[in-house]
Amino acid sequence: MRTDVIYGLAVDLVAITILAHLIYFYRHYRRDLRLAYVAVNIGVFTVVTLLLVQRADLAIGFGLFGVLSIIRLRSSSLTQEEVGYYFVSLALGLVNGLAAQAPWVALPLDAVLLAVMYLADHPRLPPRTMHRVVTLDVVHPHEGALRADLENRLGGTLLRCSVIEVDYVRDITVVDVRFLPRAPRREPVRVPATRASAPEDSLSRSTT
Repeated sequence: MRTDVIYGLAVDLVAITILAHLIYFYRHYRRDLRLAYVAVNIGVFTVVTLLLVQRADLAIGFGLFGVLSIIRLRSSSLTQEEVGYYFVSLALGLVNGLAAQAPWVALPLDAVLLAVMYLADHPRLPPRTMHRVVTLDVVHPHEGALRADLENRLGGTLLRCSVIEVDYVRDITVVDVRFLPRAPRREPVRVPATRASAPEDSLSRSTT
């Protein structure tokens, strides 16, 4: 195996480990997607490296992985955050496979991709909005009552709600909701009171 391929593989393994394990897994805790990101990254790197070594048409490899990516994304329910990680893991494989002979190009690009994902998905930066599809067992007559009910049930500040379905026969309302959860209140720590010994008890102990 050529030295540039080994070097590119080592850089790619370090990069996908940082992305899939240190950044993604410790924030979202999904082992299945961590494995998927690693598999896609290594698969892309392997195919791109083989196409470069054999001097084949790169359009064949790009078309193949485009089809595989569409199948993978349609076969499971993924959030937009997980889709972002998915494509960055694919991009890391492409960058390290294509730029294996030019490490001064691959390393800065890897650092940019990892830094962007680390900062963009950092839990301390923006307030995290949440998304829910809520089925209510009531039909509210106006939007104000609907928003108040949703904020009470979800325990957060409602940002946007869109009514998907209203069933007056069963009294059901299906609403697509985006809200900002409220920070949990910190209750004061209560120190249990210690029972002081009565004077009679101390006197009886001393006499005995």
